[in-house]
Amino acid sequence: MTRRLLIRATGTARPGQLAGLGKALAASGARLLDINQSVTFGILSLEALVGLAHESDLEGALATAGDALGLDIQAIQVSAEDYQRWSAAASQPRLILTLLAPHLPAGILAEVGALTAEHGLTVELIHRLSGREPLDGGVPEHGACVECWLRGEEVDLESLREKALALGAMHGVDIAIQEDSIWRRHRRLVCFDMDSTLIQAEVIDELARRHGVYDEVAAVTERAMRGELDFQQSFRERMEKLKGLDESVLAEIARELPLMDGLERLMKHLKRLGYRTAILSGGFTYFARHLQETLGFDEVHANELLIEDGKVTGEVREPIIDADRKAVLLQEIASREGLVMEQTIAVGDGANDLKMLAAAGLGIAFRAKPLVRAQARQSISTLGLDAVLYLIGYRQGDLEEPPR
Repeated sequence: MTRRLLIRATGTARPGQLAGLGKALAASGARLLDINQSVTFGILSLEALVGLAHESDLEGALATAGDALGLDIQAIQVSAEDYQRWSAAASQPRLILTLLAPHLPAGILAEVGALTAEHGLTVELIHRLSGREPLDGGVPEHGACVECWLRGEEVDLESLREKALALGAMHGVDIAIQEDSIWRRHRRLVCFDMDSTLIQAEVIDELARRHGVYDEVAAVTERAMRGELDFQQSFRERMEKLKGLDESVLAEIARELPLMDGLERLMKHLKRLGYRTAILSGGFTYFARHLQETLGFDEVHANELLIEDGKVTGEVREPIIDADRKAVLLQEIASREGLVMEQTIAVGDGANDLKMLAAAGLGIAFRAKPLVRAQARQSISTLGLDAVLYLIGYRQGDLEEPPR
């Protein structure tokens, strides 16, 4: 009968320890069933599950190896029941919980631990995706991010996300929860809303200010927010207010567009990593194309202002890009590129983005109002747009170019 042992080794990490431990196991005729090793702050932690088909003094061999390697090594007997339980747990679905914030308060670990336990989840692994904290105690350059791997059966994912959203709001931390799959690290298309997502402005408001009709446009927006007008109705009414605006104003506003925090870094890495990027905006092509030229978006889909004799006519070319159109465009681009929807990412801030966010494999509400954050599956409010890279699963160290 096969005897199973869990080998646990800890100590200061140094070269040759795995080789020495492997020789001791091999000499005893052990069969390797599973293994995990990590080094944190120079301390090695290794666990190996082994099977022994015949009697041998494995414990004695490990004690000798431990003395030579500078490791404390324990051998723990594993019952058949424990082995079956571990095997069953390994086949359970995995969830990825990501914590993001300028700083991560220590108390959030206790809260997250209690929340996951409440939902019957075991924390399988915790690792840091962001860089190290600066020695002077300042804010890390790209924020702090920790990723937790969770396992459990029959998790009420909507309830878990709802409680995580409330918990994060209490602590000033974004808590994202994703189902793990083969697609999580193989997303290939990222589609963005523009106004208040890629840029820190609502362009139609800026146009209205320059044309002296801001209050009138804001009143139409307020009616739409109250549900008195749908997007297309409110959009047409606001456009009418811009009739006669001089075309030169568009160029002035385009030059002054304030980019969202982290946008340039995000685009640099997405392009380097081979992602296709698109702007799907209820705003205007004039400004989306300006971003395309400066930042390298692959394609743009927005509303085209009609201009005659150097003046805005107050109309746009059909079809108007609304919530339904954004979702359709996302699906059309994915199909054209030969991608499944699980490989798509959508990022937006408004109710007009919710259908697009729901259609995407990874939908992210960015610095959105509470209603949008509550309906979107993921949200980022505490960091810049480049925090999207953390939700895809990239470590900061993976993205930094080595010194030459």
